[in-house]
Amino acid sequence: MIVYHGSDHIVERPVFPGGKRYNDYGHGFYMTENLELAKEWACANNTDGFANSYELAMEGLVILNLNSPDYHILNWMAVLTKYRSYWQSSSIAEEAKVYLQQNFFVDPDKYDLVIGYRADDSYFSFAQDFISGTISLNKLSEAMRLGKLGEQIVIKSEKAYSHLKFLGAEPAEANVWYEKKSVRDRDARREYRKRRTGNAGVSELYMLDIMREGIKNGDSRLR
Repeated sequence: MIVYHGSDHIVERPVFPGGKRYNDYGHGFYMTENLELAKEWACANNTDGFANSYELAMEGLVILNLNSPDYHILNWMAVLTKYRSYWQSSSIAEEAKVYLQQNFFVDPDKYDLVIGYRADDSYFSFAQDFISGTISLNKLSEAMRLGKLGEQIVIKSEKAYSHLKFLGAEPAEANVWYEKKSVRDRDARREYRKRRTGNAGVSELYMLDIMREGIKNGDSRLR
């Protein structure tokens, strides 16, 4: 597949293990199949950047696709709480993080490549609300489809890095792409606020329900 990495500089040869431990899936090289999103991410700090393009050979790679039917959004949440910092420090949030990691965590370091949501600014705030018990699991699932951020692709192993071939880089101008990123984030937050105020159904699950009822991976109520 053809993939893109947004950066403030040209990256011809990504260096293993790459990235920072507190990124969404820990160390790795983060990419997307969407050129426009890569340009937005390249200008995230309101500075000009580049959308680096690569050909990624998928053959022979062990892949974890957290958006496939084999997994649930709580698997993604468990990974996110493991690596991302700056979570709320309330007792409920702390218990929720422990519960998710004990019952839903899938170790991304065991795979060559990971596919899953990107916890952009707005997405991370939605996840925070769920952890603190403010919104239901159903509302979180709806929120993750807002903003149209799509999937990110993360190569995790040295083997996967060797499957990446640099094709070139397109400039990304901050006066264009930073504004597009800001508008996307604002629209997602605005739509989220509208949906959040809607009435929750009596059967909707909150984080406290999941913990109290001992819900684990494979439970039919999560589908």
